[in-house]
Amino acid sequence: MWAMRGTLHLLPAAELPVWHGALASSRHWLKPAGWRKFGLTVDQLDRLTDAVATALDGRLLTREELAVEVQRITGLAGVGDKIANNSWGTILRPAAFSGHLCFGPSQGQFVRFTRPDSWLAAAGKNPAPPLEPLEAEASVARRFLAAFGPATDHDLARWWNCGVVKARQWIGLLRDEVMPVDVERTRAWMLRADAAAADKIPSLRSVRLLPGFDQYVVAASYHARKLLHKVPRGFVYRQQGWIAPVLLVNGFMHGTWRHEIKGNSVEVSIEPFAKVPAWARPAAGEEAERLAAFLGASLGLSWSR
Repeated sequence: MWAMRGTLHLLPAAELPVWHGALASSRHWLKPAGWRKFGLTVDQLDRLTDAVATALDGRLLTREELAVEVQRITGLAGVGDKIANNSWGTILRPAAFSGHLCFGPSQGQFVRFTRPDSWLAAAGKNPAPPLEPLEAEASVARRFLAAFGPATDHDLARWWNCGVVKARQWIGLLRDEVMPVDVERTRAWMLRADAAAADKIPSLRSVRLLPGFDQYVVAASYHARKLLHKVPRGFVYRQQGWIAPVLLVNGFMHGTWRHEIKGNSVEVSIEPFAKVPAWARPAAGEEAERLAAFLGASLGLSWSR
């Protein structure tokens, strides 16, 4: 699992070389000012990261066990306490980005870490080395545009948590694979093959009940004001990074919804921000029916207006 745009992503182990190659090439986390609040210099952080790699080689360790080992290996005063007491794991992030740390199976209530190569070897798989930086960066840009295109340089920069200049460079690596498109007078990018296919898609009405943290809504955050129907972004993008389930009508966020399972029934409540088109209500009902069928439950559906 990796932290892109500041949250966790679950990725196939076979793609590890791509993400390791791109993450290790960024090095954007090595700005000295960011580590002063932890009482670390960049040199000390490098020593800590190398020690994590040594400590986890072929081993599964809890955070506390890892803290003890890193303290022993580095001899840096207080570094073990910094690892053990930083619940967000910020200090361990460079080790993860460098391919030296990933989650392993927990031990009761305690999270445990190991190394990705150790984890794959234990599963009988031969871990491949990271891709060369340029190849990895191009692959990530290609995958991003395939999932989120049309997208701007700022979209990729926000998702990867890097500067716009770097995002622009990554898209540039794709050369003729990409083409610029105009989205309401904003230049965006699409894979050329996807743009050709999009031209042939007929204009259709659509309604979706998207779950919380759906990637459509995540990717739309930078442009949320253009897609939210008559309400501030806080109605969907809430405090502490929470992203609400969304009623989507023709690609626009027209409301939120929630569900609750009660015995053999699932109760779905839809809260539109304003009056929705009459045709959208039965379509939203069909979406709720799909959820009920998936859960093997009967449906109870209500609207707040």
